[in-house]
Amino acid sequence: MSTETGAVTGGDNTRIHNIGYRAYDGPRLGRGYARRSLYSQSLRGSFGLGRSAKSKVLPMLLFGVMCLVALIIVAVAMATPNATKLAIKYTDFAIYLQAVIGLFIASQAPQSVSRDLRFKSVPLYFSRPIERVDYVVAKYAAMASALFILTVTPLLVMYVGALLAKFDFADQTTSFGQGLVSVALLSLLFAGLGLVMAALTPRRGFGVAAVIAVLTISFGAVSTVQAIAWETGSAGAVQWLGLFSPLTLIGGVQSAFLGATSHFPGGEGPGAGAGVVYLIVVLTLVAGSYAVLMRRYRRVGL
Repeated sequence: MSTETGAVTGGDNTRIHNIGYRAYDGPRLGRGYARRSLYSQSLRGSFGLGRSAKSKVLPMLLFGVMCLVALIIVAVAMATPNATKLAIKYTDFAIYLQAVIGLFIASQAPQSVSRDLRFKSVPLYFSRPIERVDYVVAKYAAMASALFILTVTPLLVMYVGALLAKFDFADQTTSFGQGLVSVALLSLLFAGLGLVMAALTPRRGFGVAAVIAVLTISFGAVSTVQAIAWETGSAGAVQWLGLFSPLTLIGGVQSAFLGATSHFPGGEGPGAGAGVVYLIVVLTLVAGSYAVLMRRYRRVGL
């Protein structure tokens, strides 16, 4: 049955209700504000802030372990008569604590991106005002910042402790600066690789396993092959085998340019020439991780 506009036929109970929706007349904060908000929320989420109490346990526990180890190093140095330096170099700290760092990125990278994929909320981010580049940059920067906070805080504890112990100021400051450069590179590399692995699947468990395989298992495999090469007289291959693990890449860069102790078999790290290759590979992996994430989010959820 057709009726004229505005007419109500018998038995038709259709009504138009005014439920009070009004146009928004406030300021439009734009992409920059949205990008900063996504960055800050992702960074807070990496440590469980703004999430449930259960979500805070693991990241805060790992952060506490890192700081506790640094405090123990300082305490031992202060208690040792005639000590003039810390027992562990600033550049060595992340190498020794690589299992804790690997567990942190393996648990938090999937939390940062896998949930958005699983619950198909990514298209909502891209509706407006942010674009794919904003999402990738915010997530990458947040994860790198979280890793930098995790790794630089214990270095700062060690530095302050060394100054309180009245160790040589110039020597400690130089070593601390070298440590900062080292963990900054590590944070960029690990954040990129961790997010790439996590973004490949919406299933958090698979993401955790993939990150552990790339960051931790690869280190054990490369170290084993390096040891075999050293024992069989192929010492020249040791430094080049280090190119195939993220952690040995960082170790090679810092032993070549930052005065760090080499943890390669025989204690011989790459020289300046090979160190340049290591640095190029690290920067290529960082740029490549960003490119892969951009490609991934051009297609996801569409």
